Parts: sequence; C-alpha cells; structure tokens
Amino acid sequence: MRLDELRRLYDEYVDTYREEGGALPSMMQLKRAHTGFVVKNATLIADGEGFDDLTREVALSAALLHDTGRYEQLKRFNTFKDSDSVDHAVFSHDIVKEKGWLAKAGSPRPDAILAAVLYHNRRDLPDGLDTVTLAASHTVRDADKLDIFRVLQHEIANTDWRKDSRAFWNLSTRLPPNPVVVECIENRLPVDYQNIKSLSDFVMIQVGWMVSGLHYATTRRLCAERGHLEYRRRFLHELTDDPSIDRVCDLAAKELSKI
Repeated sequence: MRLDELRRLYDEYVDTYREEGGALPSMMQLKRAHTGFVVKNATLIADGEGFDDLTREVALSAALLHDTGRYEQLKRFNTFKDSDSVDHAVFSHDIVKEKGWLAKAGSPRPDAILAAVLYHNRRDLPDGLDTVTLAASHTVRDADKLDIFRVLQHEIANTDWRKDSRAFWNLSTRLPPNPVVVECIENRLPVDYQNIKSLSDFVMIQVGWMVSGLHYATTRRLCAERGHLEYRRRFLHELTDDPSIDRVCDLAAKELSKI
C-alpha cells in the first residue's frame, strides 16, 4: 500500500507536465516508459535475489523515483544531457526530498531511498553504505542498465541511425572502437566518456557494463536471457570488423555465465 501511494504521488507529479490534450511531450513519455521498465527490472532483481520485504520496498521505491528530475530538466534546459544542464540524479534527489513524498506515503528508510536515487548514476558507490542502502543502490543501477540495453535496441530498430545519429550523440558510425575504450573495458576500469569517439565506442561501453558493471547474478541472467550481448556483437560487426569486438564480447560472455 505504501508503494502504491508513492506511485500515485509520482504519477500526479508527472501529470503536471502533460500538454493541453493530456499527452506527455514525446521525450518525457520516453522517460515515463523507461521508469516503468526500470521498476519491472528492479522487481525481478529483488525477487531473484530473495530480498526481505524492507529491502524490496526500498529498492522498488528508489527505482520508481530515480529519474524524477528528468521532466523538469527537459522543461528547463530542453536536453537530457547532464553536462549541458544539471546532474539528473542530484536533481531527482532534491525534488523528491522537497516534495516530501516519502513522508506522505509512510515509506520506510527514506534515507536509503534518497541515497539510492542520488547514487544511481555515479561511477562508483561511496564506501560505508549500510546493507539496505547498498542493495537498493545496486538494484537501481542494474535495473537502469537493463533498460538502457532495451532502449538502444529500440532506437536502432526504429531510427535511420546511419543518416541521423542524434539518439547516439551524433557520433560517427564509421570508426572502429577507440583502443583506449577497449583497454579500459578489458582491464575493468571506468571509461572516461571523453574517449567515446564513435557509435562503436557507445555500444562497447554497454558491453563493458556486462564485463564489470552488473552487480547481481539475477541481472546477469536477465541480460543473457534477453540476448543483449549477442545483439551488440552482431551490431558492432555491422559497424566495423575490428578484432577487439569479439575479444571484448567473449570476455562479457564469460562474466554473464557467472549466474
């Protein structure tokens, strides 16, 4: 019931961004749909990992709220690119806290929910988090990545990406992967986004998540079952015949098998 009330408050907020006819602007609708998929993924992770009731509710609450700031970000700045506007995780955290939804819904561990929202896009989680906060944070981060995999595949299937690559930061579709990106993935090191020079790099980053960015065994299983790795292997080979593709994808396949 508490999660239902939190969802009602969230939906009521999102409704304030609807246009005169009742529809959300298209880019906001994409984010609303994304949130729904992230909550579904978080539910599968929580159930697969056998979370207790408290941890499950905290994780699902944070999944619901993780992108709250995206609507206002788009309204104010006309972009979802954080570097050109605001850090959307910080923005989401601040809006949720300001609205007081967690108190209104009687949500347990509001501190853990807010922390999981705040940390969901960080390169690394801070040290010293308690077990509930840590589990919720890992869940949101994993669930978010699972849906980002889906979104990329949807964009490739539904856009003329060779002629119009706006969905992929207008990156070149002809260059092979940057060796610096490949080296970071193979050594399980964070990739500096300044080194992303091509669509190949953009896709390789997601393969890199499969190497070292998915925390839970349930997440790795879902990723494997949904065929996200093999899709990226095939797509990368459409872009380039660079030998690093199979090397990195084979490494990801080994990690995904650890379920």
